[in-house]
Amino acid sequence: MRRVSVLVLCGSLLLTAACGQDMSEGRRVPPAPAGVTAQAGSSGSVHVMWNRATGEPEIAAYEVYRGREKVKEVPGSAHMTDVVGLEPATEYDFTVRARSAEGALGPPSPPVRATTPAATAADERAPTRPERLSGKAAGSRAVQLSWEGSTDDRAVVSYDILQGGSSIHRVGGGQTATVVTGLRPGTRYSFGVRARDAADNVSPTSATVEITTAPGSDDGRGTAPTRFRASTHRADGAYHIDLSWVPPRADGVITEYEIHLDGRLATSLVWGGPAPRDEAEHSFYAGRESGVTHRVRIRAKLPDGTWGGFSEERTVTTGR
Repeated sequence: MRRVSVLVLCGSLLLTAACGQDMSEGRRVPPAPAGVTAQAGSSGSVHVMWNRATGEPEIAAYEVYRGREKVKEVPGSAHMTDVVGLEPATEYDFTVRARSAEGALGPPSPPVRATTPAATAADERAPTRPERLSGKAAGSRAVQLSWEGSTDDRAVVSYDILQGGSSIHRVGGGQTATVVTGLRPGTRYSFGVRARDAADNVSPTSATVEITTAPGSDDGRGTAPTRFRASTHRADGAYHIDLSWVPPRADGVITEYEIHLDGRLATSLVWGGPAPRDEAEHSFYAGRESGVTHRVRIRAKLPDGTWGGFSEERTVTTGR
């Protein structure tokens, strides 16, 4: 897996803000969206997601392309959409581009591929209703949901996640849990789930679950990296801190982290290639002196553009 620091040279896989300057028009060009994924939702639709950009320049909209054709445009506050009207049993490539408030269009993301399932002849039977939906707040800006899977005479292709009766997300048919982020602190939400098959038959909606997010600032308990470990090693006359962790569960791909050392931001870590989903590792320079004790913790930038909670803090000492 390839990872790079946020401070890289122009021409590398990821660019700093200074590299995103449109010199011909004097406008800052948004970077290519990170964490783009595509998941077939039925034989005629694909759910496309990406990580919402934050900072400068301000993003006014995202454009979604199927091949070279622009098929969707969504506000800059969004980070997912459904592309419909597709052919069954067909492979599609999707890319996403960000457009700034000044009208500058950024480069396309690396393409992602999804294949719609084959249509089933005369399939008019909808999947069964998802049962036993449950959930809990994961701090003040996220909730965790889980449910009992539906059955279908052919196959369940996807599940729609509903918030207040409106579909806000879609996950694959083999998934029966998800994390919804980007919520408001101290707010009561109503969630439901419904199943969908390849023929776009939709099940009845599950019983709803009411969840209130925690008040105040986000403690991020449910959005923090887990199984966080830290150790040191010596190489070329210097000490390095080695980290490993399991990325937080979120409605998308985690591509960026902050590493805090002794209570202060030490560095930002951005994956330039496919980001790890099961376990991540990183090592960074800690100096040449032996016997120095450090405290270290990390947090992830969630796909909705907000920061998740901090991991547990670990203490390491160079030379031990």
